[in-house]
Amino acid sequence: MTGRRPTIQRIDDPDEEGPDVRLAETRDVPRIAATLTVALADSRWTRWALPDDGRMQRLTRLHELDAGHRGVATRSAWVTEDVDAVAVWEPPRDADGTAALPADVQAALANELPYLSAHRISVVRDTAELLAAHRPDEPHWSLLHLGVRPSSRRRGLAAAVLAPALLRCDAEQTPATTAVFSWANVRFLRGFGFEVAAELRTADDELPVWVVVRQPLPAR
Repeated sequence: MTGRRPTIQRIDDPDEEGPDVRLAETRDVPRIAATLTVALADSRWTRWALPDDGRMQRLTRLHELDAGHRGVATRSAWVTEDVDAVAVWEPPRDADGTAALPADVQAALANELPYLSAHRISVVRDTAELLAAHRPDEPHWSLLHLGVRPSSRRRGLAAAVLAPALLRCDAEQTPATTAVFSWANVRFLRGFGFEVAAELRTADDELPVWVVVRQPLPAR
């Protein structure tokens, strides 16, 4: 799992014309859920965290709550204009231009996550706690959801929806972090400056998981 380090992409090149990206709005919630579900339907995490029974319905509801409603309410979700690509973050507390997670969304997550993960909920929660212990101590942006519809891949859309938060991290000299369950995703994120901070396994020892951290790039 080692080798030549990838070239870190600069995502603020004014000579490169990219797709239009905007903050997600309430009207986007159904499309956000649909895009992420299609993108992640067969991912390792999905098959590990959610039971077979009604898996796609469970995954769609999870994305509706934890990506759509969370991201819109906290002003920390970016989408392409057609919502074929989505990036949802947990921002640092009290970050300018963001908002705290509303009580109703927080309550819905607390009430529904045990149902959505069913008998997997304990190991999912234990793994989340394990990963949280390896996040940066200082204020940081945490990438919660990233997905591109299969029909729209290889067009730079993932980079486009990642750009607003990463550019802000660089401007404010703030780290970013996430956890991924495949080495392919580690390789992808390394291209944007993320590095492996911890190589772990899920609480039940079923899957490998990597915590990756991106230190802000220096100003040019």
